[in-house]
Amino acid sequence: MLKKVLYFIWLVLFCIATFFSLKNANFNSFIDIIENRTFDLRQNILVNSNSKTHNKDIAIIAIDEATYEYILDKYGEWPLPRDVYVKIIDYLQTQNPQIIAFDLMFVKSFKSAPEADEALINSFKKYKNIYTAMNLDNQDKDLREPPILPRTLAVSIENYSDIDFSSLTFTNCRSILEGILNSTDNVGMINVSRAEDGILRKMPLFVKYQENFYSELGLKVAIANKNLNSTDKIDDKNFKIDHKGNLYLGNKKIFLDKDGSAILNWYGGTQTYDYIPMYKLIKVVNGEAKNAGYDFKNKILYFGTTASALFDIKTTPTGRTVPGVEVQATFVNNILDNNFITKADKTFTILTGIILALLIGYFVLGISSAFTASLASVSIYLIYLLISYFAMKHFNIWLEVIYPLILSMTAFISAFIVKYLIKSRDFEQQYKLATTDGLTELYNHRYFQEQMAMLVENSKRYGTEFSLIILDIDFFKKFNDTFGHQAGDTVLRQVAQTLKKNVRATDIVCRYGGEEMSIILPNTGKDEAFTTAEKICQRIASNKVKLSHDKESQVTISLGVSTYPHDGSTPSELISSADKRLYLAKENGRNQVGLEK
Repeated sequence: MLKKVLYFIWLVLFCIATFFSLKNANFNSFIDIIENRTFDLRQNILVNSNSKTHNKDIAIIAIDEATYEYILDKYGEWPLPRDVYVKIIDYLQTQNPQIIAFDLMFVKSFKSAPEADEALINSFKKYKNIYTAMNLDNQDKDLREPPILPRTLAVSIENYSDIDFSSLTFTNCRSILEGILNSTDNVGMINVSRAEDGILRKMPLFVKYQENFYSELGLKVAIANKNLNSTDKIDDKNFKIDHKGNLYLGNKKIFLDKDGSAILNWYGGTQTYDYIPMYKLIKVVNGEAKNAGYDFKNKILYFGTTASALFDIKTTPTGRTVPGVEVQATFVNNILDNNFITKADKTFTILTGIILALLIGYFVLGISSAFTASLASVSIYLIYLLISYFAMKHFNIWLEVIYPLILSMTAFISAFIVKYLIKSRDFEQQYKLATTDGLTELYNHRYFQEQMAMLVENSKRYGTEFSLIILDIDFFKKFNDTFGHQAGDTVLRQVAQTLKKNVRATDIVCRYGGEEMSIILPNTGKDEAFTTAEKICQRIASNKVKLSHDKESQVTISLGVSTYPHDGSTPSELISSADKRLYLAKENGRNQVGLEK
């Protein structure tokens, strides 16, 4: 018993030492990335369980795929002529909405239609419930001289916390129409805060430019909401952040993370709010329809692009392709309902982890059965996970789970190492077995399909090209019939090795099926891919294949090449295109790269 007590004391000291080492370790940022993913998981569970209700007063006027097509058909180009917006604004004002907000930037003047610009400016002068967006950046002043913004747009912040706004400080901006800037203060910024993994979990309430702070568009829209301002008496020009990082909005307070951003609480995935295609409004103002079929009274109407061709797509915890306007609506929703996430203090998180670690160490040392001790340890941590889930669900509190997990595992392993040897599983080998063809040691067909789908998505997002080569060994059946299947296997292995030696490290060589193989070439255009295919074709033809000690044979291949997006926009289309050219190569005599006639 004395030994257990001494070990228990050692475990306490060990956990305290771990606490201080973790606080100062460089891998904190890595742990934060994993922690963020656990946040995403909890948010997805809450969204899918329908435990959250979004604000019904918010609706989105979407420039969606149908609207984009309608605009191109009717007006011949994008952007939309600005006098059309004026007509829509005038129509909507007759429906008595609370606020009309444009998650759009009206930059530069259209020289071909200055009267349309002037009409839009006059709308901002006429109506006090119209809001629009602008974006700050760090563009080099050699390209664009940083403009001076109207002083009336700036806000004052009393910051009593250690929040650092440096990541939200910008040196330049792309100004919108000067007439709008001089006509209204209803201009807000639409900069966002992405994490290191590219996922948008937070939104800044303020950004800094030329020593001044400026409010985000969503903050301005929320403050203008009559229901919020009638109860909270918010001063939209002067704000205060207390020493705990809480921003005060009248009677409400919003927790700000260390970079000055608020953590968003999500209500859904890619289409949470009521979406009204904007073409329906255009039809109404053009006399093509009587009404849009929607009640706009007392609504907050957000205009924004959702069409993929217009490139305002974000990745959030609850969706990979979420329109930016949906993020803005969620931001406003969180402010109106005081529904942001508050993150638990790091010291509280570590102390909680130490308590869990001590409990787990106590049970492992005190229980003789390894199974029972393990079950008790897991149960303790699962109870904490449930607490963290319900804390987010009912109190909007983010309790971190990774640091407590690290401390719990450290205690668990430290206690068990005295009594048992821990066997590890070779996950890397399992993954290799699941994704590799046993004969050729190339990637298998399943992995090929996964990589094709992923590259299509990446290329769509970043506007890049990639190419696919599909090849087939000529007369392989005849070769098998002549020399036997073992010789055929030898040919497959040697052709596979030749392919791997003659492509880049980033290229993905797969066994497509039978004697067919494929090569995926990321960031590769059609000409470069065709050149690679020809080189491989010549290299295979010039190498003798050793069948045994005294037998050699020459093997040739036929190849087909396709390139995204020129030959298809989906994996199946690209495969079909490459297959077609492969069979053209065979029809034209084999041992070549197929070309369409």
